[in-house]
Amino acid sequence: MAKKELKLRAVVAPTETVIVSAYDPDGKADACTLAFYMVSSHVPPCVTIAINATQKRKTLKDILETKAFVLGFPNVRQVKEADYLGVESGYRADKIANIGFTVSPAQTVHAPIINELPLSLECEVVHTVTVGSHMQVTGEVKRILAEESILDENGRIILEKLQPIIYDEEERLYLGIGGKAGDAFRPGIEFKKALEAKDRE
Repeated sequence: MAKKELKLRAVVAPTETVIVSAYDPDGKADACTLAFYMVSSHVPPCVTIAINATQKRKTLKDILETKAFVLGFPNVRQVKEADYLGVESGYRADKIANIGFTVSPAQTVHAPIINELPLSLECEVVHTVTVGSHMQVTGEVKRILAEESILDENGRIILEKLQPIIYDEEERLYLGIGGKAGDAFRPGIEFKKALEAKDRE
């Protein structure tokens, strides 16, 4: 099938929308919404976020000073609040208070937990690097807090219950998750076994 060459840009669609929160030097909580986020290590558990370093970003400044942040996961019912935290500046407004959210101190790091978000990861900064326009910040996850409503009987997070916000960079819109496409690792293993059996024939 023919392919078309596209204009160079960061293609990040689709990606999960997250909210990162930190304390400033005065102990005031601030937060911003990001789409540049990924899991970067299983052992120890780590996540990496990227924040535009070419603009004045209060939350980034706070993270670099405190060496800590909390990564929160909003659900599709919190699109308005999440979007606001991404378009307003913490230098101009008390963003968390303006959306009616509250915070409590994390137990393992010096950072605020946004209480209304169903899933939160307390993170200690372990690495930073600037790549182009963005600073990548890797945090080691020190504690995970999840509402029971998004867990199964074994304490696993169920995406269908969390209902995360998916950001589509190409069309600039928010989406919910769709239905199941398949079981991870199973179809590939079955395909591999079928190929191996064919080779033995």
